[in-house]
Amino acid sequence: MKLKEKIKDGKFAILAEIEPPKGSDTTNMVTNALRVKGVVDAFIVPEMSNAVMRMSALGGALILQGRGMETVMQICCRDRNRLALQADILAANACGVTNIMAVTGEDTGFGDHHQARDVYDIKQIELLQTIQKLQAGRDMAGIELEGSPQFMVGSVANAGATGKDLDREMVEMDAKIMAGCEFFIIPPVFDLEAVKPFLDRAQERHTRIIPTVLLLKSLGMARYITRNMDNVYIPNEIIKRIQKAPDKARACVQLAAEMVASIKKAGFPGVNIVTIGWEKKIPEILGGMGV
Repeated sequence: MKLKEKIKDGKFAILAEIEPPKGSDTTNMVTNALRVKGVVDAFIVPEMSNAVMRMSALGGALILQGRGMETVMQICCRDRNRLALQADILAANACGVTNIMAVTGEDTGFGDHHQARDVYDIKQIELLQTIQKLQAGRDMAGIELEGSPQFMVGSVANAGATGKDLDREMVEMDAKIMAGCEFFIIPPVFDLEAVKPFLDRAQERHTRIIPTVLLLKSLGMARYITRNMDNVYIPNEIIKRIQKAPDKARACVQLAAEMVASIKKAGFPGVNIVTIGWEKKIPEILGGMGV
């Protein structure tokens, strides 16, 4: 069943993020994806996360699609002007990609090519509007297309926002929904109660919220997130549990499996599993929740 059909039918969808390689050898990417083919409904292919140069999301998505695996391709404002963005969107759909995520992209200062120049020709809302125009059969210049693409369109939302930041986040969500956004991926969740203010407000919008489950790799990673990522909350109980565990990597996998199960039980339409290079652990996470 296609991802769009599964979500619309109210069935829990399992997404997994899988990075394209930093190079032309896709063996590991394909091998890790094939391990969970048929269990993971679609693979989110990021567009050079943290501005680190890798194979493009378009290339990665097409390779997985060619192996019979559905993808959600990120399209990023940072690296391309409006001509290139539209060209990639059309190419992706013509090659079988039917799910797309519009993201802003981290500034190149965070990445590994510090001399690169950010493009940001159009903003995220404009990118969503552009996708809508292309689906209606015309490009940004108003010129009629020879065939129009069709996608399930998504974006991201900051579930960790509070106070006035949360008010602004809701305004942005409304604008994205008006621009055709059908689902939102939210940052890593380790405690559903911590994002309840956001979820309560988002529920009024009748949109689809898909939480991210991040596989922690170590106690140090958990502590780093707690100190440096304001929009992600890790309860102290989780840090203590990892600290006491004799096999910390296994404990982290089990925590991720339990979080996926909690998200499913809470009635969300799906989950996004992110392992940051530990894609080989995805089968263990899914096995730990009884999949």
